[in-house]
Amino acid sequence: MKYENCNISNNKVFYAHINKNGEKQTVKDHGINVGKLSGKLASKFGAKKSGEIIGLLHDIGKCSEEFEDRLFNGGPKVDHATAGAKELKGVFGKVIQRLLGYSIVGHHSGLPDIGSKERGFIQRLNKIIPEYNADEILQEIKWTVKELSGELPKNYDNEKGFVLGFYIRMLYSALTDADFLDTEAFCKVDEFIERGNYKSFKALEEVFNLHMETLSKGAKITFINGIRNEIFNQCVRISENKPNLYSLTVPTGGGKTLSSLAFAIKHLRYNKLDRIIFVIPYTSIIEQNAEVYKSILGKENVLEHHSNFDFRSEDKIDGDNTSLKLKLASENWDIPIVVTTNVQFFESLFANKSSRCRKLHNISNSVIVIDEAQMLPTNFLKPTVAAINELVSNYNSTVLLSTATKPKFPDGISKRNCIEIIDNPDKLYNDLKRVSVKYVGDISNEGLLSRVEDEDRALIIVNTRSHAQNLYESLGDHDYVFHLSANMCPEHRSNKLKEIKKRLKDGEKCKVVSTQLIECGVDISFPVVYRSISGIDSIVQSAGRCNREGELTIGKVFVFSSTEDYAKLRGYQSVVAECGRQILENYEDPISLDAISNYFELLYDMERENLDSKEIMKNFSDRVKELGFEFEKTARDYKLIEESESLIISYDERAEALIEELKYSDYPNSCLRKLQRYSISIHDTKLIELRKMGGLTIINDKINILSTKSGFYDEATGFTLGKQDVIIC
Repeated sequence: MKYENCNISNNKVFYAHINKNGEKQTVKDHGINVGKLSGKLASKFGAKKSGEIIGLLHDIGKCSEEFEDRLFNGGPKVDHATAGAKELKGVFGKVIQRLLGYSIVGHHSGLPDIGSKERGFIQRLNKIIPEYNADEILQEIKWTVKELSGELPKNYDNEKGFVLGFYIRMLYSALTDADFLDTEAFCKVDEFIERGNYKSFKALEEVFNLHMETLSKGAKITFINGIRNEIFNQCVRISENKPNLYSLTVPTGGGKTLSSLAFAIKHLRYNKLDRIIFVIPYTSIIEQNAEVYKSILGKENVLEHHSNFDFRSEDKIDGDNTSLKLKLASENWDIPIVVTTNVQFFESLFANKSSRCRKLHNISNSVIVIDEAQMLPTNFLKPTVAAINELVSNYNSTVLLSTATKPKFPDGISKRNCIEIIDNPDKLYNDLKRVSVKYVGDISNEGLLSRVEDEDRALIIVNTRSHAQNLYESLGDHDYVFHLSANMCPEHRSNKLKEIKKRLKDGEKCKVVSTQLIECGVDISFPVVYRSISGIDSIVQSAGRCNREGELTIGKVFVFSSTEDYAKLRGYQSVVAECGRQILENYEDPISLDAISNYFELLYDMERENLDSKEIMKNFSDRVKELGFEFEKTARDYKLIEESESLIISYDERAEALIEELKYSDYPNSCLRKLQRYSISIHDTKLIELRKMGGLTIINDKINILSTKSGFYDEATGFTLGKQDVIIC
């Protein structure tokens, strides 16, 4: 918009960037470049023209003398993002301005809430901004309202507001990634040239096929291996179907890791998709599975994206700067295979900042494997399932729900039928059945210890850290008794697990008390498991630590209600336990597929008022007629993990060396990632108490260090400040 009485000449050239060599990039060149790339990225979900227009207009506010002063003289910050959104109304009208304007306004600050004249998106559209002259760029506009409206999503399986809000966030992703990439290509050429250049999926499929042939030739002919082969073959057979929502219901030990990878690679190749994304709840499982994928397909083609991974630890391969390539790939997931956490994946789908949203367009046109799908968050089930449906319905993605305990979503939550890969899941469950599960009712700590006394090898899994510590102490100070909980840092737990596995392998006496952290990603097997009452899905995971390799005819799992601990369960955990109890009392086999299905029906019915506890869906429905959406509020509220404080334990010499390095490092984030192995999470009230007692060393005013010599960290049980009735996953 050229302001009336504007003194800016049409012939004046404005610049967007200056690189380290003093070269200048014009606003027009940058806008055209970003428009082309944003359009290309958005074309994957049918929004090429919309991507082009927001890219072209996103920086026209830089065509001002105020921004020129900022760029050349270090003057004050200038709002250069609002101008492009303002222009949309004059060219295309209010509806297109709303649909495309959020992305332009928020391309630096984040997608805003709709707000009002005093705040948010509406305030920005009414804001008085520095005069600018972008006539030369505006002349590049060649699209019509009809063309842009024709790119809107075609399928409305979800509520209209949610569909449009998701579309806006995807456009925002295409714009911000294109903006970052063009800026990087001009200002950081040395980094830009490291992007891409991965093996094709045709080559990766050939490598995978060769690996499986070699594995098959060396495998023993056993009943279990025969079943695993059939699971694998069923995954391969169905892979030539079109993108959709699928499930892979396979008990523990059925070989889901390689079978799901086979489905993903072959399905991707058949449907000409772009990448595979594995979504996994725990970093311990991510690290295990990622190592499998890397060993087969090459670590330069696999991105681990989670808090523990240190990109700088990766070696250079064949002269390529692999660590830099992986770090760059973590910004936008432009890599063949991504292995990430539930938190990173789902929170990104509801985020509003460019750092989180930049990768979203690369989730479209993908195969997404959600491992341990039963762990989708109940309190966010509605928006989470809506996001899954949206990826399948409008973004040409396949989602595979991989689980031993397939959740049955309530009517109205998912409007898309899930296609099961396994021909006969009930038969498969019976073929792989290795344990019996029996509910023994109420039991005291004394009664539980009496039961375990005569066992040489037994595992007890309970719900709270304090209960685990009490039972451990009651078992006595013996070299065959072990404790595992989240009060122990991962390195500490890993060392204890090595001791436990050695004793089990050697046939020695071994008794372990653990919280439920042992249930996922821990390859360990006991003949007898005692499990404090919980949800059936957790009990199934506990059963996976019993007779794991079929070394016995049948392993034994006993579920009990602790008379000392059951009453301490609160809120959602008490609901889960009650649902579990009802199934345990009414089913001869409480972990059968029918029992599991009924468990989830019961759970979701009891929690029906809490399936969208933060009312995320309302953020996109209340003001849908005016396209008024709450992006910032949604990002703030959709958090899968409650806020907690991180406490670093100076557990061993390596931890102490890293802590010392952290004090002076130019790369503190790298040190902190390595120190994740030595960190625990505690409630902020515990941290405040610890500070008062003088147990902490604080680095850089925010990094909390606890010495093992402080008296607050025990070699057997870890952090010991007070009793903590915290439910641990």
